[in-house]
Amino acid sequence: MASSSAEMEQLTSGASNRIIPILKTLRKCLIFVLSLFLSLLLLLRPRRRVSPLPSPEEEANPAPSRRWRRKMAWKLEEEDTARRRSLAEGVEMGFGISGDGDGEIPSRWSSSLFYGRRGNALFSRSWLPLSGELRGILIIIHGLNEHSGRYSQFAKQLNSSNLGVYAMDWIGHGGSDGLHGYVPSLDYVVSDTEAFLEKIRSENPDVPCFLFGHSTGGAVVLKAASSPSIEDMLAGIVLTSPALRVKPAHPIVGAIAPFFSLVAPRFQFKGANKRGIPVSRDPEALLAKYSDPLVYTGPIRVRTGHEILRITAYLTRNFKSVTVPFFVLHGTEDKVTDPLASQDLYNQAPSVFKDIKLYDGFLHDLLFEPEREDVGRDIIDWMMKRLDDVNGSAAGLW
Repeated sequence: MASSSAEMEQLTSGASNRIIPILKTLRKCLIFVLSLFLSLLLLLRPRRRVSPLPSPEEEANPAPSRRWRRKMAWKLEEEDTARRRSLAEGVEMGFGISGDGDGEIPSRWSSSLFYGRRGNALFSRSWLPLSGELRGILIIIHGLNEHSGRYSQFAKQLNSSNLGVYAMDWIGHGGSDGLHGYVPSLDYVVSDTEAFLEKIRSENPDVPCFLFGHSTGGAVVLKAASSPSIEDMLAGIVLTSPALRVKPAHPIVGAIAPFFSLVAPRFQFKGANKRGIPVSRDPEALLAKYSDPLVYTGPIRVRTGHEILRITAYLTRNFKSVTVPFFVLHGTEDKVTDPLASQDLYNQAPSVFKDIKLYDGFLHDLLFEPEREDVGRDIIDWMMKRLDDVNGSAAGLW
């Protein structure tokens, strides 16, 4: 793999040296033209007549139309949140017991609301085995635009090995508060993940905890685990197809994204892709994802896109500071995130306990590929190996 990476660099470096200066010049020209255009607009716009200052009564009672629009926007968002929360509860019907043989032990699952660091109501789930002592807990942080209910079968597979599972929907996702598909800051998701971990740890003080993150959720988990206080609470993290070293479609997009994310954060660009990007080789899994009403399939919003670029750039710069035990899994044919970035994380991170597995020919959603049971088993085997290591280290202290 190292030799193929080197060959790729040799093949692309010459072209990059010729193209990058051109792109830099184009970016400067574009910025100059935009600045000139905005200046002309300011100079040529018609002057407004100076209106008298509003009276105290007018200041206390703003224009009904503006107040009405703001009220309607909040009302629509609250109605949409209530609708999504009802759908989220219906995924597992709130509380129940499952288990039908074939190696699957009975489990109990439930849903509830968890309040994040900023007071947002976040939808959460748990799947716990009915019998036996918990060997460990895995906390699932889903990927962009999806929700925690999609991981039900994986959770039950973990339960069969006496591993408990908890999961949380991000802000703006699943049954949680917020505009559907809109993430004002991924640092909010990182902070909520940390608070959720602290809550689960307080309820299960003697059970080792792992964080699991898929895609952008993997970036969230990796950043959360970079905090020493959070790392100390973890036995390890599991990352499937993590969003690392994500790049904009064009360098100019990266240059203007910070500005537009401030002035028009909710603006949507690119058309909705109802068919969806191919993320699984299983046609039924692909259809189920993109027909799920809790999966956001609309155009990505400017702020959300900028947040992904920002957090992945931060993580890429800090691969060499990752010390948490981790297991990273990636499909070699992933069209959404870069498997070579996962390899670089593994190569550069100084973590003492780390592993990587690249699945030849697999796409993005590893736990929804035809070989999903094998991927789940690889994760369970790594967790068990890590738990043996943790228990052995603890025994050595006495």
